[in-house]
Amino acid sequence: MITPRAARPEDAAELVRLRRLMYLAMNGRDEPGSWERDAEAVARRQLVDPQARLIGFVLDGEPAGSGAAAPHLAACALGRIDERLPSPANPTGRVGFAFNVCTDPRYRGRGYARATTEALLAWFARHDIGRVDLHATDAAAPLYRGLGFAEHATPLSLDLRRRPGTVTG
Repeated sequence: MITPRAARPEDAAELVRLRRLMYLAMNGRDEPGSWERDAEAVARRQLVDPQARLIGFVLDGEPAGSGAAAPHLAACALGRIDERLPSPANPTGRVGFAFNVCTDPRYRGRGYARATTEALLAWFARHDIGRVDLHATDAAAPLYRGLGFAEHATPLSLDLRRRPGTVTG
């Protein structure tokens, strides 16, 4: 049985390393940069602060041979709770968002993404979160459908992206 553990602040650097691998798998480009340092600081801070509503589940990697390999994560799934205005479809207004589901290529095909995502979904259920959203790649969609996710009821989803510090109007 695969048993993920809750992510801890000291996992922040590894969570960012897996995030970078996730982006590489998604778009075929490795894009290191200052975002990694910033992401590590945010993850470390938010994993300490229960009010930040960030939760993660991870699986530790196996040591490589008899050498003193640095500890690393094999897989992770992160999530957070967003509180919106209540609605008829969601009377609490609380919505979970799953993200940063990634498995190190050395560990793929072992069910680690499923295990960490199931742990995250169980955590959401224990916290009475009835709706969980996520963005999925075509490759990951079958996993999520198998966990009960379905296409979003809103037929069109848009986002607006601005450079930080840009003011309009």
